[in-house]
Amino acid sequence: MVGTDSLKRIVDQICRDKGIDRGLLIDAIEEAVRSAVRKKYGSRREIEVQFSEDLGEIEVFQYRTVVDEVYDEETEISLEDARLLDPEAELDDDLGEKMDNIADLGRIAAQSAKQVIIHRMRDAERDVIYEMYRDREGSIVNGIVQRFERGDMVINLGRTDALLPRDGQIPKRSFKQGDRIRAFLQEVRRDTREGRYRDSQLILSRTCNEFLVKLFEMEVPEIAEGIVKIMGASREPGFRAKIAVSSIESDVDPVGACVGLKGSRVQNVVQELQGERIDIVPWSPDPAKYVYNALAPAEVSMVIVDDERKALTVVVPDDQLSLAIGRQGQNVRLASRLLGWKIDVKSEQRYTNLENPGYRSLVQVEGVDENMADRLYGAGILTSALLAAADLEQLMSLARIDEEKARFIQQAAETVASPDPASTDVSEEEEEEVEQEPPRESEDNQSTDQE
Repeated sequence: MVGTDSLKRIVDQICRDKGIDRGLLIDAIEEAVRSAVRKKYGSRREIEVQFSEDLGEIEVFQYRTVVDEVYDEETEISLEDARLLDPEAELDDDLGEKMDNIADLGRIAAQSAKQVIIHRMRDAERDVIYEMYRDREGSIVNGIVQRFERGDMVINLGRTDALLPRDGQIPKRSFKQGDRIRAFLQEVRRDTREGRYRDSQLILSRTCNEFLVKLFEMEVPEIAEGIVKIMGASREPGFRAKIAVSSIESDVDPVGACVGLKGSRVQNVVQELQGERIDIVPWSPDPAKYVYNALAPAEVSMVIVDDERKALTVVVPDDQLSLAIGRQGQNVRLASRLLGWKIDVKSEQRYTNLENPGYRSLVQVEGVDENMADRLYGAGILTSALLAAADLEQLMSLARIDEEKARFIQQAAETVASPDPASTDVSEEEEEEVEQEPPRESEDNQSTDQE
């Protein structure tokens, strides 16, 4: 006989502590005992295991077929022996016999039973956690930093642990064990045996755009009420973020609602994100107006919209170019993600240059980008033809390239240049300047030929 009266109490306690369905746990115990009995007494036996609620113990029954002559004791029983157990037994009956000598199942069988129970309990616990948190996917949860595993954070949510991966952590923020933390519940998984994060059912993030959006929903009542809507968000976690907002009521300023009195609302979000700078911009269905807002505080002179390519060419004053682009392109990159459009920011001077056919011919040369074209154009190399004929040393100095690259660019310029280098590409004043310096151009060509 397996188990005692204490088994029933153990089952009740586990179900209460772990939140596991009682029936699932009893099924796991029955399966474990069945596996252990077969390991001990033979795998071909037909075994039935039942948990007796009245006795609070496990009962094991062995079923064998009644035959005249026994060839297999594991599956057959003689009619004579069968009638000792049941006087009404007949041939071909399936006779069940309670096994009372299974208390000592042996070390291997007991270990097998233990593994089955552990496995089934883990499955049951996963189901409980999944059902508990699946409706909370996409919300913010609070927890305590439990431990660190190879850069990932294990967060105790009270009932279970969740994983905050390294790439879900804000770079600037450092937590210690025992710190309280808030994060976005990004994924609730039922099966943890596959995928990137094995053995982790709950995956958290503090770097996703949704975390920023949910923080504003918690801080701004107008968003929770549906008066103000967040139309888009983009982040570079720990550094800078942009959100676009609109209002369904004309008398409610969406930007002001998100900023709050003296910036109190947005500052609460900034503090949670450890100083991440947040730009709140008015949303507009017009992409030209939208990008004008998104690139603030930079001023915008003109926007050219290409609907087919979903591309915007934004022209800004020369002194606003670095502000519009931002440090390492951060401002324009975030604006591009916010709109979902490709954004090309140009200064007014560069845009004017691009209207000139000679400048465009420079940009068409392989190996020449707009920055290099600006330097060449400013130094008087006004067309691809003049570039092909330029002094090699001068070209190396202006373009800041080595001799091999300079020769390659000049060969590419010869390909782009028209047979008549001139002069239709430049203004009359520029044409006169070229004509006034024929000896120098000849020397340049001669120097190039000699080299």
